This record gives sequence, structure tokens and C-alpha cells, in this order.
Amino acid sequence: MYKKAVWAVAVVACLVLAAPVAVRAQGDYLDEYIVKVKPEKVADFTVLAKRVADANRRFNGDRWIAMETLYGEGNTYAFVSTRQDYADVEKNAGSFVVALQKAYGKEAALKMLNDWNNCVESSRSELRRRRWDLSRKAPTDAAAYAKMVGETRVLRTTAVHVRSGHIADFEALLKETKEAGEKNPDTQPLLISQVVEGTRGTTFYITALRSSLGGFDKNPTVREVLGEEGYQKYLKANADFVSGTESTIFHFSAELSNPPEEIAKVAADFWQPKAVMASAKPKVAAGKTAELKPAAEKPKP
Repeated sequence: MYKKAVWAVAVVACLVLAAPVAVRAQGDYLDEYIVKVKPEKVADFTVLAKRVADANRRFNGDRWIAMETLYGEGNTYAFVSTRQDYADVEKNAGSFVVALQKAYGKEAALKMLNDWNNCVESSRSELRRRRWDLSRKAPTDAAAYAKMVGETRVLRTTAVHVRSGHIADFEALLKETKEAGEKNPDTQPLLISQVVEGTRGTTFYITALRSSLGGFDKNPTVREVLGEEGYQKYLKANADFVSGTESTIFHFSAELSNPPEEIAKVAADFWQPKAVMASAKPKVAAGKTAELKPAAEKPKP
């Protein structure tokens, strides 16, 4: 979605050799924009994000899933798009801008983006490569993938920072845990991605998707999956190869999203909210449409 380089004017994550073609069709990369909003600007930001999503829905713009932090750094939002390659990033950034301009006009769209930047305390962009070869119990076809994401409401992701010179060691550790986990009938999918652009050093993301917070209850522990000997090896490897981790739980926000059609139709009542623009429409004179009205009159918190 919103790429940092394009947001100066407009807001603009694997190795897949082991992945089935149908799953690869979902995109080889995750393009993620993470933004921390100023506390006093959250209401304004939400209004703007709803209007941006609505414009992209109506005018065939970019596609993304929006998430808000549930456990982690407050007032933080993530917007995640799937991409086939680098060229696809550029192509969809253009579609995003065109959709905004068609919906609101060039001047009003630019004003919206300036207002967006004024709501933001900090932001960063990451391009992540999907690592299907390291992922556990990943969907085996496009329909299964869409169903999993479409039914997801909360997501836990752990960023793992790998020490320099130990990438191969860490990948070997993940492959061992994947093999053990796939033999256990009680484990659930874990999706792995690796940052290739937008961060220092080497970072992997280990992500679990659930339909509710209760889905994180009664899951097998790493010790139960690996056994005592394997678990002790795992602990030592982490101490040797990993410099730090951060875990966050997000909840999905349908009103701020414009997901791919195959995901949206899995649960249309959730992903296609009605009248999302009702609270965002500025007052206009008779005979004029809200889409052409500049965004300066957005509601105040």
C-alpha cells in the first residue's frame, strides 16, 4: 500500500522454490507500511484512512489489509499488500494515486495526503520475501490461502533479529522446528517471511493467524513440539543466533482495508463494510458531490 518514497507526494513481505504454483500466485512478497499515529490525531487519521480505502474500492486502486495494534506499541497501524515482484510495487503505487485523484480530484487528494502526514508521528516501510520453505503447514493452494486470510481477525507476528553471519544457522533451526511441527497434529500454521528492504541487519517474521484471540489458547508449546532434548538445542541456538525479538498482536480492520477479491468474498459481511463514508463526507453545497470536495473539512475528534 502506502510506500514511503511515494508518500512524499502520495501515500503510496519468500523464497518460493518449495512452494506450489497456486500458492506462489498469491504473491512472492509482502509490502508493508507501518505507521504510529499521534494520540491526539487518531480520530482524524481513521477518517482519512476510511476515505482512502473507499476511493481504492470504488476506482480499482491498490489492494491491502489494514491492522491495528491490540498488544504492542499503541496507536500503531500496519497496511499489508501482496506483490509479485518489485515492478508490481511500482504499478500498484500508481493505481493507488489514480484512485484517489478520481475519487476526490488532484488538489483534494494531495490535501488528504498532507493531512495524513500531519497525523503521523513516525512510519517505516518494509518489503518482505515470503519463505514458504520455512513456513509450517502453509496453505497448499490459492483457495486455502484466501480462506485462511479471509477468516482471520487477529494476527500475532514476532520479529526475529538474526546476528550477522548466522542466517544459514537460523534457517536450519527453522527447518528443524518446521519438520517437528508438521508431525504434530495439534499445531497450526506458521508463516515465515524475511525482510529484504527497509531494515538494518537481517529480520525474519514468524506469523500466526487466528479467527479470534481464543485461537491462541491451548496450542502446543515449542517444548512439547520438539521434546526436551530438541528444546534445549533450540534454546541454545536462539541464544547464539538471535540478537532480539519483538512480538505484536494485531486485529484486522475491515473499514481501513481493500483486500483482494478472493479474500473479501470469504466473509463479505466482514470485509465489505457498508456506508463507510457516512461519517467522513464533508458538507457540500447543493448540486455538488462530496467526492470533489477538498478534504480540509474532515471531522474533528
